[in-house]
Amino acid sequence: MGKIDKVRGKSDKYEARSSVEIGLLLYPGVQSAAVDGLTDLFVTANRLSREREGPRAPQLRVTHWKLSNKTERLEVVFDTQGRDRESLVALILPPSLDSEPCGEPMQSHARWIAAQHAKGTVVCSICAGAFLLAQTGLLDGRSATTHWIHVEKLHERFPEVHLTPDVLIVDDGDIITAGGVMAWIDLGLRLIHRWISPSVMMATARFFLVDAAGREQRFYSTFAPRLHHGDAAVLQTQHWLQLHFAENLTGLAMATQAKLGERTLLRRFRRATGLKPKEYVQHLRVGRARETLEFSALSINEISWKVGYEDPGAFRKVFQKIMGLSPGEYRRRFGIADR
Repeated sequence: MGKIDKVRGKSDKYEARSSVEIGLLLYPGVQSAAVDGLTDLFVTANRLSREREGPRAPQLRVTHWKLSNKTERLEVVFDTQGRDRESLVALILPPSLDSEPCGEPMQSHARWIAAQHAKGTVVCSICAGAFLLAQTGLLDGRSATTHWIHVEKLHERFPEVHLTPDVLIVDDGDIITAGGVMAWIDLGLRLIHRWISPSVMMATARFFLVDAAGREQRFYSTFAPRLHHGDAAVLQTQHWLQLHFAENLTGLAMATQAKLGERTLLRRFRRATGLKPKEYVQHLRVGRARETLEFSALSINEISWKVGYEDPGAFRKVFQKIMGLSPGEYRRRFGIADR
């Protein structure tokens, strides 16, 4: 904690400031980079807030919480203010790079999180932190997001959670979930916006050279089709589509490959993959188009024809629907050809 203490030096003026406490939960396997990054983000926002409004400017008090081996209770192990605490306004469950934090080893954490929420604390999760939040039962019947790579496992373990993996943040007021590993930046900026001010949030984003808004997780996720569903006929069709997605496909052609009737294939394909065959093909085509937009200088019309669309307008419409960006916007953001 030496580095953190040096960066977050205290001041006598702190006593005069109104502060909101945001806690970070240090569970086993937590990503330390996210914990330190969020702490530095909030402390920087405090400094920028003081520069704008003086010693009585709104401040974010940052505390780190960890389960004590001696007392078996969650206790504060780091505090940017170091004086008598009042109430925990928000609690963040950071990401984990090792595993999905849930199950019997996390029961004490889950009970404590639920108790904090019952007291009025806003509970936030980032990436795999959603597993721990889901274990509390607080996400049952709610919309939430997590890293796209965790979606299938999270759905299997907690089917009552309504997952929306395309978006980066789902903000329900009392519960906020953020998607990817680096989404701690987006969540942190949102909390700065809420409890300090929009202007300080923008100043903090500029200081760290990050986008203040406008990102979505689907800009970065890749299409990962379900393959371990146990339906051999559907799997055979998927393998065939991987090679022939750019062709002029019909329901009859796909049904022939599966050796099934068209209606039967439609029903079984959707049950196995979560998508209709037409939607599945669209995702395959957009995936190939993304690669071509990133690594080639081909025109958008040429890419449209290359991935199976005779009408470039139809291609643009499908790409926008799936990615949330037009092909041109995607290339400007992610393209590396001729740079």
